[in-house]
Amino acid sequence: MTPQLYFSCESLAADGTTQSTLKAVAPAHFVIAGWTGRDADAIQHHIHELELLGVPAPSTVPLYYRGSATLLTQADTIEVIGFESSGEAEPVLFHASGEWWLTVGSDHTDRKVETYSVAVSKQMCPKPIAKAAWRWTDVAGYQDELELHSRIFEHGKWVDYQKGTFASIRPLDSLRDGCYPGEAVDAGSFVSCGTLTAIKNAAGEGIRPAAQMELEIRDPRRQRSIIHRYAVDMLPVIA
Repeated sequence: MTPQLYFSCESLAADGTTQSTLKAVAPAHFVIAGWTGRDADAIQHHIHELELLGVPAPSTVPLYYRGSATLLTQADTIEVIGFESSGEAEPVLFHASGEWWLTVGSDHTDRKVETYSVAVSKQMCPKPIAKAAWRWTDVAGYQDELELHSRIFEHGKWVDYQKGTFASIRPLDSLRDGCYPGEAVDAGSFVSCGTLTAIKNAAGEGIRPAAQMELEIRDPRRQRSIIHRYAVDMLPVIA
């Protein structure tokens, strides 16, 4: 049985006040949307970025990868095999109580496995997800203003790893409908909606591993954020 996840779900009432409800959600389905950028040049840049790591180009864009719902976790630390995995901050939509909610998660991926199968690499690592969410209909109308930000702990300090707005990503409704069409959607359906290009460090490295990562989506209109931080325990590969 898939363990339940617990979200502090924030919604706006008719009078403009904020209400917060704790929801227990048992993940039933999990889809990871890839190659979701709106800018064709930016998509090509990301494809090239991954090709440098040996990752083959996608067959189509966007592309939907089925993932095991059991991969989703709100743990503060995840365990991965080897030293070649890394995370990516992504907006995540999930269905609960008859409607869609927005949170932030990390598509943590084994980069070595990714060189021969992206689909398999998606199954190799837990997928951290935050413990708070916003009602999607409350923010969908101005989603392009929402900010996506990640940081990693590198060389003894926190540094920016990804930074941009949802305007760089295809509208989340379209990505959701690409894998969950129609109104009859199971509770516990999740879709991870793509990411931003990694910011290179002084050594020119873009996508790279880190022992800690922080994820954030920020709503500048209402001056609020959802933040999730997790650590990575890299286990040795034993032959």
